[in-house]
Amino acid sequence: DNLIVIALYDFPASSDRDLQLVKGEKLQVLSNEGDWWLAKSLSSGRKGYIPSNFVAQVDSLEEEKWYFKTLSRKDTERLLLSPGNKVGSFLVRESETSKGAYSLSVRDNNSAQGDIIKHYRIRSLDGGGYYISPRMTFSSLPELIHHYSQKGDGLCQRLAAPCISMVPQRPWAQDEWEIPRESLKLVKKLGSGQFGEVWMGYYKNNIKVAVKTMKEGSMDPDAFLAEANLMKRLQHNKLVRLYAVVTKQPIYIVTEYMANGCLLDYLKTEEGSQLNLPKLIDMSAQVAEGMAYIERMNSIHRDLRAANILVSEMLCCKIADFGLARIIENEYLAQEGAKFPIKWTAPEAINFGVFTIKSDVWSFGILLTEIITYGRIPYPGMTNPEVIRNLERGYRMPCPDMCPGELYNIILKCWRSKPEERPTFEYLQSVLEDFYTATEKQYEPEPQQ
Repeated sequence: DNLIVIALYDFPASSDRDLQLVKGEKLQVLSNEGDWWLAKSLSSGRKGYIPSNFVAQVDSLEEEKWYFKTLSRKDTERLLLSPGNKVGSFLVRESETSKGAYSLSVRDNNSAQGDIIKHYRIRSLDGGGYYISPRMTFSSLPELIHHYSQKGDGLCQRLAAPCISMVPQRPWAQDEWEIPRESLKLVKKLGSGQFGEVWMGYYKNNIKVAVKTMKEGSMDPDAFLAEANLMKRLQHNKLVRLYAVVTKQPIYIVTEYMANGCLLDYLKTEEGSQLNLPKLIDMSAQVAEGMAYIERMNSIHRDLRAANILVSEMLCCKIADFGLARIIENEYLAQEGAKFPIKWTAPEAINFGVFTIKSDVWSFGILLTEIITYGRIPYPGMTNPEVIRNLERGYRMPCPDMCPGELYNIILKCWRSKPEERPTFEYLQSVLEDFYTATEKQYEPEPQQ
């Protein structure tokens, strides 16, 4: 049981229990339960807790810079196309379609499509060993990668450099859920809404977080804690991670920090307003992926719109504030003159207060129009009462100028009058992910000589 691991990244210890990691050092793992492992440094002999996602078993594939074990095909394409990578950047991942097989993904460029990603299936031999083309076999994956780094040998490009990866987020300490207000330092106010403010801050002085401060009276602390305990179980890389809560009034909600703020504001920045159509559709697909997870978990969001989607440094979109809308106090809403998001809300939810995953699908249709118009307010020029009256007559927002017809057809499906006739998020994720690749083959053919 003598597990020896190597540090993939530096890790500065943030408490007495943690063990500082220096990239490249080796450690013996003493217990590997959960996200934090107890380990002993082989160089210094010191013991402490280390984040398990910062280390890899010695002499395993995980140690290789080019190995991205469980990255999905779609996220592979996003990552290889992101800034910092160039033509010839590559990675190896487990195949999603065939168990035990691997895929090699390479960034290529052609005059018709610009930068694109090509995927090659890495097949294994019965007696051990790997090949992309049967005329060249290799005893290991590193050997295969080395060969195709020397010469392209039939691939679209010679393998140039492993895909750039971000240092992963350190896992949150398991037992730090209800935390004292004094452990948080609010540094920069990022925004304010009808129920409170959002701040960038630090937990224990060195862990960067976002903190949502709720106005007193906006929710009942007991109802909030019950809801937060449910929300904390929803964990997916397209949902903003809920870390901790302060449960005394005023309530604080501590989540992961997202560098580019909310999608609505980001689309209006100089950088955001230059995003091209494929990137906008990709962002929509990421939101659909997060909602498909919420759908699988039999949960609902209730307040899906561009203001509640957050954008990371690498332009990854994550859903925020899921479940919060349900516990805002009704009395509080009334006295605030309820800024109810009518333009995003499905008719059955407006009329009868019926919120389901299908009313979220309606809101997603509205969100698609926000994305495609770089943050324009839905139903421009119409008041809330006009929107309600028009919808009842069967009116739907017309196709925005810059919106392709195929996308508008998807949007109209989200706005079908009968909730059960609206598509699932699983379906929306797949059509948006494949919006441009519907006709493309999954894998490149084996290189022929």
